[in-house]
Amino acid sequence: MTPLIRLVVVMAICWPASLEAQQAQQAQQAQQAQQAQQAQPAPQAQQPDLPLRPGSVRFLVMGDGGTGDTPQYEVGAQMERYRQRFPFTFAIMLGDNIYGRERPQDFDKKFIKPYKALLDAKVEFHAALGNHDDPNQRYFKPYNLDGARYRTFKKGNVRFFVIDSNYLDVEQRKWLERELASSGSDWKIAYFHHPLYTTARRGPEVELPAILEPLFVKHGVQVVFAGHEHVYERLKPQKGIYHFTVGGAAKLRAGDTRQGPLTDATFDRDRSFLLAEITDKEMYYLAISRSGNVVDRGVIARK
Repeated sequence: MTPLIRLVVVMAICWPASLEAQQAQQAQQAQQAQQAQQAQPAPQAQQPDLPLRPGSVRFLVMGDGGTGDTPQYEVGAQMERYRQRFPFTFAIMLGDNIYGRERPQDFDKKFIKPYKALLDAKVEFHAALGNHDDPNQRYFKPYNLDGARYRTFKKGNVRFFVIDSNYLDVEQRKWLERELASSGSDWKIAYFHHPLYTTARRGPEVELPAILEPLFVKHGVQVVFAGHEHVYERLKPQKGIYHFTVGGAAKLRAGDTRQGPLTDATFDRDRSFLLAEITDKEMYYLAISRSGNVVDRGVIARK
């Protein structure tokens, strides 16, 4: 028998056996995959992270967003994705709303376009002024400052106090105390640009705490939001007040925060914003990164 004929004979004998073995192996693998799938628990329906209770006050918090650069647009897109899951009706802006020149085309590039989806969904924006903002922004209608540098507005059982921390003169202090004293709301939230407390390297403002904190304590302000530092921070309550820094809607100072006795939570690796929902006695919050990850969450009980 020639070598070629011998090879053909061997293949004819072995091929059926190899095919059968292959088929048996495939059947075994299919069975194992089916058993593994049956062993896994059924996927759980994704639970909403906020309570989404009827009648609650839901809003977005953002600071230092007005660059017009790609990260601002990416954060804006993430805000819209979350709005579709957690419908909020208004957003508060913590200043530095427009960096650089403030021509009409700058407002278009640094506000209208990045938040177009939110504006189309009729989300209201309520801005505070930052150190990079021209005070004339108070006349820009979408910011709802109504020509004033500071103001209050009410949503449900929450009274918001919008403060201009750039020029905290005597007139503004008298106005603030008068408004705080007459509020009568269950929740009092103050927001402005410069933080009273922060662990970021630039540090807190020196004069502001001495002016504002006694008023906040006296009149029962529960929560303070500030920007200026391009990070996210949640500080341990100071004199019963919860302080958040939400200054990373476009700019970022990576690695800027420091762990210390004030620190409760920080995120300084990417841009971020915050969602809040206030019910009768609780304020729920989620801090969200540009990529959509939840980087902090919790609930504050009203005293």
